[in-house]
Amino acid sequence: MRVFLAGDPTLSTFSEQLLLLGNGKWKEDSDYTVEFPSNFCNIVKSIESLKTHVFPDMQKNYINQEWICERDIIPGESKTYKSIDRVCNPEDSIHYPMEFLNSLTIPGLPPHISTLKIGAPIMILRNINPPKLCDVTRLSVKSLKNNVIEATILTGCGKVEVVYIPRIPIKPNDVPFGFERLQFPVKLAFTFTINKTQGQSLKCTGLILDPMCFSHGQLYVACSRGGDPKNLYIYCPNRKTKNIVYPQALK
Repeated sequence: MRVFLAGDPTLSTFSEQLLLLGNGKWKEDSDYTVEFPSNFCNIVKSIESLKTHVFPDMQKNYINQEWICERDIIPGESKTYKSIDRVCNPEDSIHYPMEFLNSLTIPGLPPHISTLKIGAPIMILRNINPPKLCDVTRLSVKSLKNNVIEATILTGCGKVEVVYIPRIPIKPNDVPFGFERLQFPVKLAFTFTINKTQGQSLKCTGLILDPMCFSHGQLYVACSRGGDPKNLYIYCPNRKTKNIVYPQALK
């Protein structure tokens, strides 16, 4: 679909390659290893080179919201926000001191210390006001106040709308004790895990395949975020990686 929307009839080969990749039809070794064709993407030799290609002229373009949105080091002063952490049962405070709570890094939970800059891309971690502000919505920071973040929505039905994000109490479910963190429900979004990119459309994509993909369909999801192989940059030693596809899951 993204290849079709690019409107270039010469991209039909890339479209066919993506389809074969998603169906697990690329030539592969016994351990799911495939080799990227030379016309499928741009293989880079280092992560630094990848960043240079995906974010060229960062000093000049960082404030351009559309430019940031189309890509997946912002100059200027930063502002740091620290969370307020507490156990829900006061008796647990003996076993789980504040320092321990501050050190916890849990998927889906904002960090204890968040350092942001104006113009930085961020991602919402909780459903605040669906469908405009929900999990994985991308925004660009417009201003940083003590108790609220002003940001512009970059994706979805609320695109270009300015919103105000407050601190909210968040209770993770995957810890063996009651715990609450009061923090802004956001994190920096220069990069994503592959699973978080589902549904995103990018003009320029940088993909780090070290380590390799490990679950069904991940490589296809990552490579199909854009519609032009000239704007797909991949850091992949030896041009080879794993493409895990389970045929029974496609039926």
